[in-house]
Amino acid sequence: MDVKLLAHTALSDEFYERISRIWDDLSYNGSTDGQAVALSAIRTCYSPGKPSEIVAKEGARYFGSKATDGESGTEADRLFRMIFRSKHLSTLEHLTYTFAVEGVSRALLAQLTRHRVGFSFSVQSQRYVKFGSGDKSGGFDYVTPESVSASDKTLMGDDLEVYDANELFAKAMDDAQSNYDMLRKLGVPAEDARAVLPNAAACNLVMTVNLRSLLDFYAKRQKGRGGQHEITQLSEELRKSVVAVEPWTDQFFAEV
Repeated sequence: MDVKLLAHTALSDEFYERISRIWDDLSYNGSTDGQAVALSAIRTCYSPGKPSEIVAKEGARYFGSKATDGESGTEADRLFRMIFRSKHLSTLEHLTYTFAVEGVSRALLAQLTRHRVGFSFSVQSQRYVKFGSGDKSGGFDYVTPESVSASDKTLMGDDLEVYDANELFAKAMDDAQSNYDMLRKLGVPAEDARAVLPNAAACNLVMTVNLRSLLDFYAKRQKGRGGQHEITQLSEELRKSVVAVEPWTDQFFAEV
C-alpha cells in the first residue's frame, strides 16, 4: 500500500492578497491555509462580518492569542475544539484532501466505497485495463492478507500433501492469472475475463474527501474498532498525511 497526498485546501491568490498583511506573520507562527478557511467558515455562522473579511479582521485575535480554555495552542485552536466537541462539523466540510491510493485490494475497495458522503473516487478499471501476463500490466498484482502472511501453520491433506497458508494463497493467485490468460486467449473480452480475478487483486485510485467525512471514516476504521487489517492501515496513512499538512487536526483524530 502506498498513500500520497496530491492536494489539499489552499488559499486563492485573491484571498491571500486580501489577508496578506497579517497572514504572513501568522503563517510564520504555524497557522495554515486550512485553518484560515475553517475560521472563515466557523465565524461566518456567528459573525455579522463578511466571510472574505473575517481572517483580515479577526485573524490576529484568534491565531495570535493563547487559548483561553486552559488547553494548548491559540484561541483558534480553542474555537476549533469547541466546534468539534459541539458537533458543529459542517464547518469542517470546507477542508478537502485528495489522495493517490496505490496497491490496495479490491476487498478494501469494497469496504472503502461504503463511505460515500463526502467522498469521491476514481478507480482503476478492470474492464479497460487488461491484466493478462502478456499485457502492459504484466498481470495482476495482489495483496496478501496479514493473517495469511503471518501464518506458520501447516496441514496434511487427505492426499498426504502438506499445505501451508502462504503457498496455498500464492497458488490460488497463480491459478487465477492462468485462468484469466486462458479466457483471453479463448476470445473472452477483458471485461468478462476479470470475473475470475480475486478480491485480493490490487488496484489504484484517486480519492477526495472532506475533513468531516474523513474523521467519521477514521472513527469507524481505525485500529481497535474491529476493522480488517488493510483498511485500518489505510485509515492511519490517511490520518498521517492530513496531520502532516494540518497539524491542528491531530487532536480531532485522537478524540473520535
